[in-house]
Amino acid sequence: MEQKLSPFAGKTRKRKAPDDAYLGSAFSLDELNQDLLERVLSWLPSSSFFRLRSVCKRWNSVATSATFQLACSRIPFRDPWFLMVDQDLDQSIVFDPAEANWKNLNHPAYLQQRHGCKPIPVASSGGLVCYRTESGNLIVCNPVTGACRELPPVGQSSESQTLHAITMYSSPKDPASYRIVLVSGEFSSLSFRVFDSTKNMWEDEVLLVQKAENSLESNMSGDETVYFLSKAGDVIATNMQRSPSKQYSSVLTMDNGEEVVYFLSQSGTIVTCNLARKTFSEHPRLLPIFSEYSIDVVECKGEMLVVILSEFLETASLRVWKFSKGDRSWRQVAAMPPSMSHEFYGKRVDINCIGSGDMIFICINSGDFSTYVMCNVVANEWNELPKCFVNGQAKEFLSAFSFEPRVEASV
Repeated sequence: MEQKLSPFAGKTRKRKAPDDAYLGSAFSLDELNQDLLERVLSWLPSSSFFRLRSVCKRWNSVATSATFQLACSRIPFRDPWFLMVDQDLDQSIVFDPAEANWKNLNHPAYLQQRHGCKPIPVASSGGLVCYRTESGNLIVCNPVTGACRELPPVGQSSESQTLHAITMYSSPKDPASYRIVLVSGEFSSLSFRVFDSTKNMWEDEVLLVQKAENSLESNMSGDETVYFLSKAGDVIATNMQRSPSKQYSSVLTMDNGEEVVYFLSQSGTIVTCNLARKTFSEHPRLLPIFSEYSIDVVECKGEMLVVILSEFLETASLRVWKFSKGDRSWRQVAAMPPSMSHEFYGKRVDINCIGSGDMIFICINSGDFSTYVMCNVVANEWNELPKCFVNGQAKEFLSAFSFEPRVEASV
């Protein structure tokens, strides 16, 4: 299923070239040797991979060739696809920004077989997506090939702790190498565990020590909940109620060679865990604790950014913020035009975001509507995406996960 969103999708007339127009310069890919053919085909757009098998027998053999996958792994970057998450979790629908259309991938057979507990996507990196079952097991999947792998159990000690973050990092140099990080515990004693695919095992649990930042008093209060009256007169709890797919929303960045995990606390503050130094700290709050807002954390080009939808002076505002380590303050880097964000005012909107390169994909949901927006952070450009229709019905997605469509990514 592909829905072309280009305005140039209509029929066009093609001029027929004279039969002898290219005499002496004609060239066929069939004349290439196997190695060179695989190198050429590896540069095709990602969507073309699905059509390789139907071209001819030779190209069909290329699609499953180990040397072709090696050629694909040498492509430094592929335009990302966004795996969409809905309540049914029975389809693999992606948005392809390069072709500006929706695609329906074959849902991995392994995930279809688990009818008792449909796994929920919780993290992604490179060409892989990590799913979590209701029982807490983790499954790593390549959405393009459908290959899946269930990871070994984490262990009883970790399963009994409160889970705060699940994040993933895959090596751009080795498509078979990835790490999955779990951060758990109470805020007085956070810890993390790492699964290393090269070792096929969970490493030992590591305790984190809270780091005081400029002697500022921490706002982290464990499970304490603060209640207040909203402008509409409703009683609101400051404990954030995340969409199930974004319950463990977190990102991993590399800071001077050190792995750093960022995630949202229940009260909406940003918690930083430096895995190399075994420390954690809390960023200053962006908005007062009694403000009504929806928040998410994303990663763009190796930096952590925060997206906030808030209401102020009878209008809604959707903005992107970056943290400055120098003076420990937040600086705005992009803002949705007021003409676009005003329609969210008073509708109790929840945002779920994912970053990739210069782009942030934002799912905006409320009881009244569902829409999706793509933001180019560098250019401060905001574009609302057309609806995705399946069997004549518009799909409503809760969130999205970014991945590079790579046939060579191994689970």
